[in-house]
Amino acid sequence: MGKMRRWVFSPLDKAAAAALAEECGISPFLSLLLAARGITTAEEAEQFLGCGELTDDPFAFADMDAAVYRIQQALDNHEKMMVFGDYDADGVTATVLLYSYLRDKGADVDFRLPRRDGEGYGLHRSELEEMAAAGTSLIITVDNGITAVEEAATAKALGMDMVITDHHMPQDRLPEAVAVVDPHRPDCESQCKEYAGVGVAFKLVCALEGDSDTVLEQYSDLVAIGTLADVMSLRGENRLLVKRGLQKLNQNPRLGLEKLLEVAGGNKKQTSTSAVFTLAPRINAAGRMGDPTLATSLLLSTDAAEAERLAEQINQINTDRQKSESDILVELDRVLEEHPEWLYDRVLVVAGHGWHNGVIGILAARLLERTGKPCILLSVDEYGHAKGSGRSISGFSLLNAITACAPLLDNFGGHELAAGVGLRAENIDAFRRCINEYAAAQYPIAPVPTLTLDFKLSPTQIDLDKIDQLERLEPFGSGNPQPVFGLYNMKITGITPVGAGKHLRLNLSRDQVTLPVMWFRTTPEECPFAVGDTVNAAVTFDRNEFRGVASVSTQIKEIAFADIEPDEQIAAYQDMDALARGEAPLHLPASALAPSRDQCAVLYKYLRAGGGFAGRADKLMHALRTTFPHPATLLCALTVLQQAKLLAVCEDDTVLTVSLLPATGKADLEAMPLMRQLKN
Repeated sequence: MGKMRRWVFSPLDKAAAAALAEECGISPFLSLLLAARGITTAEEAEQFLGCGELTDDPFAFADMDAAVYRIQQALDNHEKMMVFGDYDADGVTATVLLYSYLRDKGADVDFRLPRRDGEGYGLHRSELEEMAAAGTSLIITVDNGITAVEEAATAKALGMDMVITDHHMPQDRLPEAVAVVDPHRPDCESQCKEYAGVGVAFKLVCALEGDSDTVLEQYSDLVAIGTLADVMSLRGENRLLVKRGLQKLNQNPRLGLEKLLEVAGGNKKQTSTSAVFTLAPRINAAGRMGDPTLATSLLLSTDAAEAERLAEQINQINTDRQKSESDILVELDRVLEEHPEWLYDRVLVVAGHGWHNGVIGILAARLLERTGKPCILLSVDEYGHAKGSGRSISGFSLLNAITACAPLLDNFGGHELAAGVGLRAENIDAFRRCINEYAAAQYPIAPVPTLTLDFKLSPTQIDLDKIDQLERLEPFGSGNPQPVFGLYNMKITGITPVGAGKHLRLNLSRDQVTLPVMWFRTTPEECPFAVGDTVNAAVTFDRNEFRGVASVSTQIKEIAFADIEPDEQIAAYQDMDALARGEAPLHLPASALAPSRDQCAVLYKYLRAGGGFAGRADKLMHALRTTFPHPATLLCALTVLQQAKLLAVCEDDTVLTVSLLPATGKADLEAMPLMRQLKN
């Protein structure tokens, strides 16, 4: 199915938007954007556009008073404290925030982060014993600990108190600690429930300091990076935290971040998007590939030479991470070539030997993007144990699916969109069957990835004033995505390669207006369109400045032929998957999918005239739309001709390649396996 996504429009109450524009004195365009985000009252709009102030009282968190009392007691008595974090960017920034605050208060404090490839997530008995032996009397967790019931009991038995701060979902039983601070506790009265781990650590420091504004000024950059990296919702107080953090990052960055930006070669001005793609992956890479303490030390550094050395080291680790991903991706493709039947499964489960556990989650997300299906990648070690990471799409709960296979697993955990599993290698095939049986029963027609558009625009409406309005919605991220607009029934009047042929600029025309749009990472050979084609495009807008002159920059997110709805193509591939599994098609009756001999002849002649075909499938669907009103029928015809050994067909990501084979006589198409399957 490739990168196809169902295009959906945000629910839009135009009457409420018009009333909002009049009441707030804002443009109708901005009020429509706010309404598309569910903001329909003047109070909500004022808070969203102004980002408001820090209004969430830290002491509204359950146990916050107990946490502050115990930590203050440790400060007063100069007790030995340990801040225990996590190896991802959220855990690293949370650790740096709390550790540096306590250190600056004169505390006897140290920090510790587990290694992904060693101890793994969370506290373990061996670490607790080491801390106790070193004289630690108080452990404060950040971004972990909410499920550490046994570990908290062990710490208590070893004579250590624990203050837990976390943002993950609690289980039925909370750990027995001095304090458990988590916004998801049922008795927590905090206004915002979407804090990252660093956000909860920030509220703890605000409570300790008794002055949130001072803490915000000092640590907002850390809070912003951790919040963005953990993909937390940018609504409510998180929006203010990230906005202020980006301002600090651009105006007065801490030394470590400044050096990391220099070696990364990123834009001088950081936005939420650039921070996610520049800073967060590098901070994460240290924990994914080795020692997260490197990233922690970088963020704590006050020595320019040391910071530069650490930044270069982390940047190299990130390069190593990218190479590791590329190597595994080659191996992953090889495994799928050996088992093409897995690509038709509802849930893809693929295993390899010795794949780096720190990157398989990233690759599971990439495979999901390629296939449009939930994916689980497993790395099998030398002892026959498989450890895996999975990613899913909205509407398919990966955690529920994995839970249904619990008897086959040694351990598992996660949530709807991401989960981890551990199992014996000999159970992998049974696990693959089990999770696909669950998916077939619970999701007869599988959910598909979606692309949400705010609303349609005419090219006559696009100008710099609209960009000014869009910028009022920043920062963008989860819960407040960058607006995407639909340009429908646009005629292509020009296609120009740019950037040494790595990108394209298309001229899209309608209503006597021609709009240049950029289509990045698409070469002329990959472009399925020609001048004169009519298309629908999902686009974003930015401001572009060149030699002091500002203009609107338009970028394509997705583009399709106007006469082929994405839903049609998605349904066609779902039906083909079902047929490949030996099941009935999901959307059209089999009789409608069976191609006639005349249709197969038209397809064969078209391919022979072009010497085969290579490109996006929708280009072929568009060219033969008159002969094949249903895209699924065209895909069936391709399969029938392939089974008749007239064609060789290969589809890799979004590229369909069809080659003609030497004909050895008249083929009986009705005798082909797919035709018999459709007729029966």
